Amino acid sequence: MKKNEPAAAPKPTVLFVCVHNAGRSQMAAGYLESLAKGQINVLSAGSAPKDSVNPVAVAAMAEEGIDIASNVPKPLTEAAAQEADVVITMGCGDACPYYPGKRYEDWVLNDPAGLGIDDVRPIRDEIRGRVEELVTDLLGDRVA
Repeated sequence: MKKNEPAAAPKPTVLFVCVHNAGRSQMAAGYLESLAKGQINVLSAGSAPKDSVNPVAVAAMAEEGIDIASNVPKPLTEAAAQEADVVITMGCGDACPYYPGKRYEDWVLNDPAGLGIDDVRPIRDEIRGRVEELVTDLLGDRVA
């Protein structure tokens, strides 16, 4: 850091939580990792995680050039929730913990489970729009 330069703002951490951590939260995390270009720490978890990521969600994201095929659903932990500055919930209801001092947003989105690609694309596109707004909100003019 050069003299008289302001200190860099701390890198925020965002946690995306849905029930199975197999669709919505995985797509949101994939977009945030891509759009924030390393300027935001990204976590995702589920209150009742599945064994694998929804293959239709994987295909929908691949159409956007984002590979989430190797991602693995993870259980929601207290440590992840406490590490996060922003917690985005997507239909996990009371299973999502609440910690004072965190910023919470509940994104009401259709669950892609059991849907075909034509029905998942609009969900994916809505997630992208919300993630773009989140990046702008968290980084402002620091977006690379």
